[in-house]
Amino acid sequence: MARDAAPAEATTTTVRTTCPYCGVGCGVAAQTNGSRDLKVAGDQVHPANGGRLCSKGTALANTFGLQGRLLTPRIREDGAYREATWDEALDAVAGKFRAVVDQHGPDSVAFYVSGQLLTEDYYAVNKLAKGYIGTANIDTNSRLCMASAVAAHRRAFGADLVPGTYEDIEAAELLVFSGHNAAWTHPVLFRRIEAAGDRHPQFRVCIDPKRTETAKSCDLHLMIKPQSDVRLWNGLNAYLIANNGLDIDFVRDHTEGYTELKATLEQADQSPEAVARDCGIAVTDLLAFYNRFLATQRTVSLFSMGSNQSAQGVAKGLSLINAHLLSGKIGKPGAAPFSITGQPNAMGGREVGGLANTLAAHMDFDETGKSCVQRFWNSPTIAPKPGLKAVDMFRGIHSGAIKAVWVMATNPMVSLPDADFIAEALQRCELVVVSDVIARTDTMAMADIQLPAAAWGEKDGTVTNSERTISRQRPLAPLPGHAMADWRIIAEVARRMGYAGFDWQHAGDVFDEYARLTAFENDGYRFLDLGGMTGMTRPEYDAMVPTRWPYRKGGKPAGRLFADGGFNTPTGRARLSPVLALGPANPTTDAFPLALNSSRIRDQWHTMTRTALAPELNRHIPEPVVEIHPRDAERYHVTDQRLTRVVTFFGDAVLRAKVTDDVREGDISVPMHWTKSFAPFGRANPLINPAVDPTSGQPEFKHTPAMVTPFGETWHGFVIHHNDELSFGPGVIWRRTPFAHCQVYEIAGRGQPPALDTLVAAPGAISLDDPAGGIRRRVQMEDGRLIAVAFIAPSAKTLPARDWLAERFGDEALSPEDRAAVLIGRLPGVEDQGPLVCACRGIGAKKIESAIAAGCHSADAVGDVTSAGTQCGSCRPEIVRMIVRHKAKEAANV
Repeated sequence: MARDAAPAEATTTTVRTTCPYCGVGCGVAAQTNGSRDLKVAGDQVHPANGGRLCSKGTALANTFGLQGRLLTPRIREDGAYREATWDEALDAVAGKFRAVVDQHGPDSVAFYVSGQLLTEDYYAVNKLAKGYIGTANIDTNSRLCMASAVAAHRRAFGADLVPGTYEDIEAAELLVFSGHNAAWTHPVLFRRIEAAGDRHPQFRVCIDPKRTETAKSCDLHLMIKPQSDVRLWNGLNAYLIANNGLDIDFVRDHTEGYTELKATLEQADQSPEAVARDCGIAVTDLLAFYNRFLATQRTVSLFSMGSNQSAQGVAKGLSLINAHLLSGKIGKPGAAPFSITGQPNAMGGREVGGLANTLAAHMDFDETGKSCVQRFWNSPTIAPKPGLKAVDMFRGIHSGAIKAVWVMATNPMVSLPDADFIAEALQRCELVVVSDVIARTDTMAMADIQLPAAAWGEKDGTVTNSERTISRQRPLAPLPGHAMADWRIIAEVARRMGYAGFDWQHAGDVFDEYARLTAFENDGYRFLDLGGMTGMTRPEYDAMVPTRWPYRKGGKPAGRLFADGGFNTPTGRARLSPVLALGPANPTTDAFPLALNSSRIRDQWHTMTRTALAPELNRHIPEPVVEIHPRDAERYHVTDQRLTRVVTFFGDAVLRAKVTDDVREGDISVPMHWTKSFAPFGRANPLINPAVDPTSGQPEFKHTPAMVTPFGETWHGFVIHHNDELSFGPGVIWRRTPFAHCQVYEIAGRGQPPALDTLVAAPGAISLDDPAGGIRRRVQMEDGRLIAVAFIAPSAKTLPARDWLAERFGDEALSPEDRAAVLIGRLPGVEDQGPLVCACRGIGAKKIESAIAAGCHSADAVGDVTSAGTQCGSCRPEIVRMIVRHKAKEAANV
């Protein structure tokens, strides 16, 4: 079978590629000789990042090994997996899908794909599903991130179009973050924003029920009640109308629906006092925001998952867009509503029809769209109607309506809401196929057939970032083992199912077909047009530079959209859309009085399959926590740093409590990343309600009624070991953190702790017990090298820090003084570094605090002394907060 050509063996060269994480779309300059040994840096000439990388991008080289990779196809037989040839695995997938379709019809199969796929992969699977099998049951994990923004764009602009560019964000004089923690989720873009603020005045407002790092960096934080965003933006729209804030010419000449919008707004009390009360904020803060928006022409409003992940997600997006349309703050320098994409190729997937309710090239399931796509493909059929969106798709799997599903490059067992229901659905499904790069994920364990896909650094294709810029991902090393590009796997299955039209020889062939489709019968009505990128030779495709669409044949790549006031609607006008402010889908109750918000952290990505491979990314926030307000902690008897049980109608979890006023009273926040292999009791998404926005189908991750109770642990401990698959007895709550040379397991429980023999094998072990303190220790060594360590104590506070012990696992042999110290857990007189702040440089809080105490009163000064924050800058907001806290403490002691 043909394989993708591997890079030729050569001396070290620099390959320009694109980061595989968020939607900023940063360019990466990777030094490679074709092996797995990489050096990465930001691409200085890429327009998205200009040489910057965040902590995750900086650590890419440490995730490029083959640790944990799936490298050969495997088929489950009699409850166990056996290796298979590609021909055997592909024949099995094709034969079983064909049999299910023949017996039960096209809609009995489904595909659940990912914003991690390249555009070429996305295009291939959409063509197979919608044009050949004849089902639109293909959806993507982008449904969980961006679907509400897509629906808002389509309603307001006529198509899924992001109006602005990153330059507009830099040029803005008022920047609004609406449900967008850019400092952690899009760090490089946030660094660009910080740099822009150094060049010209820029007032920043954060709208978020949580005091995020972004909120702490803003001039004004509107800490609104959960799900009150529409009330806030509707109030602004009414305020603009009442206070001469309309761009009358723009509204008259370039919009429609003003009368209906105004009438809807008038149905509610839109006075600032009423809006502020409903949103739970001070009226002075509300008016400060409203008057800034009223007076500032150069305004960009960024919205992301905090806005989208709601049963009102589309309404939130539309109410925000309405404010920009009413005031004419769109299509001009420094002025735009700006949806920031969560994944590296969510935009590319949306362009090729990755969502169940769209066809390729921004076409719809109307007769015109279906006819156009089918004629271009010359396909035997076309899906007649939209398919099932993500949550409904898995309900269909659960009910048996869908009998075969193919999951690509995503982990729905962790990322979808009501995750235990997802597990039941996959257990019931007749055929589960999973193609991915990692062998051990929660979803891969459910597969009947496992297919090894190409990973970042092996993939060859394109991605589209948040500002519509198409960039290349290029291979840096040969495909390992039997891994194969996703588009090629799909094409092989299609051919085995008897379909023509999948005879591409190279990723460039797939891209060219997609680009030609965007230009096919496109007289300018469809803004998505890549006609200027068609007909490239393979060398031209290989050399493609970052290019922003639309790029029509004979034209030039685009900048911002709507500069001429023309939109992608039948009338050419933008639609002002009346929306109502509603409550959450599931309000809190006496039994579940707290609102649970699913969140993200700085250094992890999705479900940790790649980022957890880099030890430095596991240290900033090493375990799942529940953030709770001090008054709620007192009310529910929750103690800071103790284990807490979080319960919802859908599931429960045990998490370490973080008592903080960074969340509102009545709210709790839990990060979503941890999986069964890292923290089986700390998984967030089994807690999350599966309610969705009725238009977009995006789940309401940001509001699930919950209750908390103390877990009541009576002992804590840790085990440090080389083995990343240790098991513990029933009743032991554990989580695993990968370090450079070992795995650190934190353990806790109630009642009698486990015997040390069950944690560390007795042969070669040394024990030391402290009956007075209740501390038990055991260390196992072999030929002078540390093999395993276990500590158990009644209180976590009496345990030593793990860093020094974990570092000793990298020693070929322990020195005499280290050997004497391992049972204590540290060298005498050596202080631990405290919580990690700077992942890139490995700098802990205590070193930074010492520098601040010595007179470093800026992030730059701290960086000069400690090097913290000098690599990617993701930690700079946290360093600034540490400086502010130090100054406040000094002032209080005067």
